Amino acid sequence: MSESIVYLAGNPNSGKTTVFNVLTGLHQKTGNFPGVTVERKVGQLKLPNGQNIKLIDLPGAYSFYPTSLDERVVVQNFVATSNQYKTKQISLSSSPEQTIKNVLYVADMMHLEKHLLLLQQILDTGAKAVLALNMYDQAQRHGIDVDVAVLQKKLKIPVLKISARDKTGIDELKKHLSEMLNEPLPSNPSSYSIPKETVKRISHIKNLFPAANDYQLNLLLHHYKWLPTLSAEEKSTIAQAADGYDSLKGQIDETMVRYDFLLPTIKKSVQKEKGSDILFSDKIDAILTHKWIGPIIFFAIIFFVFQAIYTWSGYPMDLIDGWFASLNAYVKSVVPSGWVQSLLTDGIIAGLGGIIIFIPQIAILFFLIGLLEEVGYMARAVYLFDRIMQRFGLSGRSIVALISSGACAIPAIMTTRTISNWNERLITILTAPFISCSARLPVYVLLVGIAVPDKSFLGFNLQGWAFTGLYLLGIVAALGSSFILKYFIKTDQRSFLAMEMPSYRFPVWRNIFLNIWEKTGAFVIGAGKIIMVISVIIWAMSSYGPGDSMTMAEKSATEFAQANKMPAPETTNLIASYRLESSYAGRVGKFIEPSIKPLGYDWKIGIALLTSFAAREVFVGTMSTIYSLGEDADETTLRHKIANYRNAEGNLVFTTATSFSLLVFYVFAMQCMSTLAVVKRETNSWKWPILQFVFMTTLAYLAALLVYQVMA
Repeated sequence: MSESIVYLAGNPNSGKTTVFNVLTGLHQKTGNFPGVTVERKVGQLKLPNGQNIKLIDLPGAYSFYPTSLDERVVVQNFVATSNQYKTKQISLSSSPEQTIKNVLYVADMMHLEKHLLLLQQILDTGAKAVLALNMYDQAQRHGIDVDVAVLQKKLKIPVLKISARDKTGIDELKKHLSEMLNEPLPSNPSSYSIPKETVKRISHIKNLFPAANDYQLNLLLHHYKWLPTLSAEEKSTIAQAADGYDSLKGQIDETMVRYDFLLPTIKKSVQKEKGSDILFSDKIDAILTHKWIGPIIFFAIIFFVFQAIYTWSGYPMDLIDGWFASLNAYVKSVVPSGWVQSLLTDGIIAGLGGIIIFIPQIAILFFLIGLLEEVGYMARAVYLFDRIMQRFGLSGRSIVALISSGACAIPAIMTTRTISNWNERLITILTAPFISCSARLPVYVLLVGIAVPDKSFLGFNLQGWAFTGLYLLGIVAALGSSFILKYFIKTDQRSFLAMEMPSYRFPVWRNIFLNIWEKTGAFVIGAGKIIMVISVIIWAMSSYGPGDSMTMAEKSATEFAQANKMPAPETTNLIASYRLESSYAGRVGKFIEPSIKPLGYDWKIGIALLTSFAAREVFVGTMSTIYSLGEDADETTLRHKIANYRNAEGNLVFTTATSFSLLVFYVFAMQCMSTLAVVKRETNSWKWPILQFVFMTTLAYLAALLVYQVMA
């Protein structure tokens, strides 16, 4: 059977993600909507009748009058393109994602009065829909029920109760989806009574778009300025029709009319038992969002997260580390000596092992952050720090981006589209990369393990304390930079935080583990591609040099070893050291060494700094490759190699001062080309990413210099 497309729509916090995960499982992928950078999820679903469905999860939105780029995407997906407005011959074969709209609308059963406005607007565009009243299990616990017959009669669409958490009603939902796909489009979809003044205005553009109904033309009148599918001539014609039209008044009037219809319907259909008011959330919120207690609890939770990353990940990390060391030794024992063995062991295995070993920490991070989101705490954190964000020139919504940066700065920067004020959005974009992301995690784990002893202080691991301090340092840098930038990027406007507090609920473990699978897989595959390529390049640059420099280096090392009667293992490592120094990589490292020597770095660290500009986590892979060259086929781990590495004078390279200097450098530095590319795309200018890179790199250099000079 052919594949049909169904859009999954609803308000934020309606449980849309849980429904999507239940229906699609692992058969999903993440990408961007065509032509825009807003992330979307697409999943595959096979119905009981064998019909295949492509399920597209739209961003959460409250209405067709957007205040952010995410909500604009929702409008664009329900307002047909101008070409389709011009013809009544809408064909399934022509751009199916932009023609017939089959919609699965998810609403929170306990807050229907807030969730049905967008549904009614969607229906008026001519879409077919099934309304799934989610969180039925929670509603029952709170003594709330809904008469679906009343809603079906008023909305004229199928309505059913579901609980995505325990899969109640999911089979029935699939049957309704199958029936919807086989139904014809509504013949006269628009039920909204367009005001007479608006009717007169849209009559001037009706000839341009004969396939559009009156409500779609009404939306064109409101949104023509930013709709990407309209030509300049079409926008000019609509602008003439909209001349003098009060768009804001039109939006308010429509919203009021729709609520005049919805509220009596909801009141008639929703049944509450006496004493069923939801007080549990209010009692907990009084503590978690308290002016003084709230922040203490927040920082205690974050501290626990960092302690858990270190404590829980130790055993699996040791297993992975030992497995890769054994694999390296095995390959050296079965593959003959030569460039193939060196490529496999010193290039591929060493580079890949340098990132795979950190999967436990990354998985634990996403598990704990996902857990906080699932139970509803993260929304409270946003509310808690709203007022504080305003003092730093940021929007209350900026906290979403800053918290998201703990996973990755790229999607965090994309979430700034929810900030309507451009100046506040720009400040958030420029400062979000200061928050330590998961890509820095491998670097922190490696260096903290070298610089900080594995002991306890006040009952907590010292390395966990250091880890927390690094994250707090990034937060201070982000807020401090924001405070400074607000005096240079000024605005008279302020955006306001408008969001619905979700009810506290038990986590849906399926959501959490799917998120871990998706995020960790994306990290390993995305970073792994870069690391594998760079590891091979580093291996090649470290194994070869100009002219006969490598031969001469090997000859000099051999003569020195013979003169000093060095044993065979030491001779092998000495030759490798001389060869590395004479290689292309060694020459590049030597070239930049004078500029980084004041920070306590040698030319080998310089190589890792350069390669990590592709991505921060490449630092570990590069160090794995460099410090594996010349090692015997034993099971010495990377951290042990680096911690005990000595220079030609016999001094330790990674002293406490050098390690902390590197840690501070990576807290502040913009070591991610992908983030710079996203900043350019979001700001539509190279000016801001260039300024961001220069500022962050300069700050990182000066801070690392200060740390090393004080501690050395």
